[in-house]
Amino acid sequence: MAQLLIELFCEEIPARMQARAEDDLARLMGEAFKAAGLGFDSLETFSGPRRIGLVAEGVPARTADVSEERKGPRVGSPDKAVEGFLRGAGLESLDQCRIDNTPKGDFYVALIEKPGRDAAEVIAEALEAAIRSFLWPKSMKFGEGEKAQRWVRPLHRIICLLDGAVVPLTVFGIEAANLTEGHRIHSKESRVFAVKDYADYAARLRDNGVVLTRAERSAIILEGAKRVCADAGLELIEDEGLLAEVTGLAEWPVAVLGEIDPAFLDLPAEVIALTMKVHQKYFAVRDPKTGAIAPKFVKIANQDASDGGKAIAHGAARVVSARLSDARHFWNLDRKRGLDAMAGELSKVTFHEKLGTLADKVERVAALARELAPAVGADRELAYRAAKLAKADLVSQMVYEFPELQGVMGRYYALAAGEPAEIADAIRDHYKPQGPSDAVPTAPVSAAVALADKLDTLVGFWAIDEKPTGSKDPFALRRAALGVIRILMESNIRLALTAYSGRNRSYILQMAFGRVVFDAIHLAATRGDEQTATALIERIGVEFEADQIREGDRAYSDLLAVPYNTTNISSDLAPDLLSFFADRLKVHLRDEGIRHDVIDAVFAPRLDGTVDDDLVRVTAKSRALQAFLDTEDGAALLAGYRRAANILKIEEKKDGEIYDGSPDTKALVEPAETALADALMTAEPAARAALEAEKFESAMRALASLRAPVDAFFEAVTVNADDPMLRRNRLVLLSRIRAAVQAVADFDRLEG
Repeated sequence: MAQLLIELFCEEIPARMQARAEDDLARLMGEAFKAAGLGFDSLETFSGPRRIGLVAEGVPARTADVSEERKGPRVGSPDKAVEGFLRGAGLESLDQCRIDNTPKGDFYVALIEKPGRDAAEVIAEALEAAIRSFLWPKSMKFGEGEKAQRWVRPLHRIICLLDGAVVPLTVFGIEAANLTEGHRIHSKESRVFAVKDYADYAARLRDNGVVLTRAERSAIILEGAKRVCADAGLELIEDEGLLAEVTGLAEWPVAVLGEIDPAFLDLPAEVIALTMKVHQKYFAVRDPKTGAIAPKFVKIANQDASDGGKAIAHGAARVVSARLSDARHFWNLDRKRGLDAMAGELSKVTFHEKLGTLADKVERVAALARELAPAVGADRELAYRAAKLAKADLVSQMVYEFPELQGVMGRYYALAAGEPAEIADAIRDHYKPQGPSDAVPTAPVSAAVALADKLDTLVGFWAIDEKPTGSKDPFALRRAALGVIRILMESNIRLALTAYSGRNRSYILQMAFGRVVFDAIHLAATRGDEQTATALIERIGVEFEADQIREGDRAYSDLLAVPYNTTNISSDLAPDLLSFFADRLKVHLRDEGIRHDVIDAVFAPRLDGTVDDDLVRVTAKSRALQAFLDTEDGAALLAGYRRAANILKIEEKKDGEIYDGSPDTKALVEPAETALADALMTAEPAARAALEAEKFESAMRALASLRAPVDAFFEAVTVNADDPMLRRNRLVLLSRIRAAVQAVADFDRLEG
């Protein structure tokens, strides 16, 4: 068994592409080896600013010989069929085949012998194909003729060693060899030197100023940055994204502590940190005593300077000062302009071509936030004002320079203008949570604006039928729905998203749909897009003729003047969106061990057609139901329910009627059915009262009391008795079991 070493040496590979390049190289070579039947014991990759490569251990000298039998046509088949079979099997005549006798007739069988191949031959083919087909996020074209390349940066050298010997290979006119290069400054040897195997390769590179693996460079950077900070009595502000990036920028990383002018500390800390990160790839530093950002930074140099990095730190400080001066200029301009003026410019920014401008969205979000405020314990007018200003900083100079600061800068500008702290915090926090590890806004005004913003986004894209499909979610609607769920649950906000009536209308989602759809209709009509306007009107159930939606038409003007309220819309959009929330809730509760079918059962329409859409209550009920089903009583009752439900389904279909109501107690002749009827009379009201009081564990205990009498009933009683009245009474009794259980959840949706 041999070792394979590959290195592709080129000019600087962008840091953000290196980790993916490692994965792609491993995938391409691994797939090619598998297809050729070339095995290996292990395969590891490495990358850096000027190289990517891999080392594979346990590579055999040759692939194994392969014998294959391929069944062909029936004996006596047409000549063309036989010729095609021979050609596909790589045989010259039927003499090379045998004939198998089967119950279906005699068939030709080709015996194909594939001799093994030298590993070097397989590796050369695989590596050439991998290099030529490598998919960089961005690549360059250079050279002409056989030396023409399409690669991330000009490729200069290829190492391909199998058991220490060079594998013959030429790609882009570059012949594989055993030569590489060390660090541009710290290399002790000549510019190019030879290596024998991976151990020699890694050791020689390290002696010549190159730390080969990303993991080791990352550890060196983090340790060095923390050390120089600790030596100065400071603390590193860690940043995983920045750490990953600088890991790809330095072959010999050395942490250097630099200093900025303390006068810049009057800028927001986020601006200072982001200016250094985005423009210079420097780490920010804090004072551990106060937690405030310090007038220092950590630069990761690509060399070990003889003066201890003083000159490097001085030059870096000059560049940082220039960048921070620009940031101060943006900061001053934005504060002078003010949030109200910025908000006035949102009408120039398109949110979506079918949903209008950011100004349109802000109006909708503000109105919805004011409606939501009481439900989250917020002041209605504060929520409205915060929503009106929430997007204003998107047109600020600072956010144009640093999009990551959206909301953050809005908070600073609001405070500078004297807005209440609740409004300023809501502007910053309404985008949260932006991921599973991000905190949710808990302050009432912040929660109201965050919910309104996310709900408006969801209903907007639902209204124009731009829902997520498969893995595609270009508008991050799954993240928005999970954000709504987390805000409601983590702050225990009791909010009914929809309140269904007999006409299937809703409350919060209905108001949101009303506003966004009317905006979309108006936008389509003003553009002269009557087809879109008509389709939207039909989707929300407003009865207007197509010829009444032309711009300026009186009837259409009346439509646009209708207030946004729940009396104007009858649509299935809200229930469909609620189903989407149910799917997201399954994802959210999956790590907690709550089964998806349990959530389906709780979310399902109840017997009266209503749906429980209070996500806090749905979650609590799902947890209680899951715990109940995990007990022996729960599993047994589920089995008994299914038996009752299946009997009812068969008999109701056969009889053409629904059995419900209460059984005739005088017709209960068997002790087991009398006991079941008595148990139901106790359990049903107890479970119902517990559900109304949201004591879900008590509701489950009430159901658990039915387990024994249900089991006894099915053991002792024949439901389909010969006496029609007795049969009917027992079917009605089964219907009471169904009703008692379905009041808690739709047990039909539960799996095993």
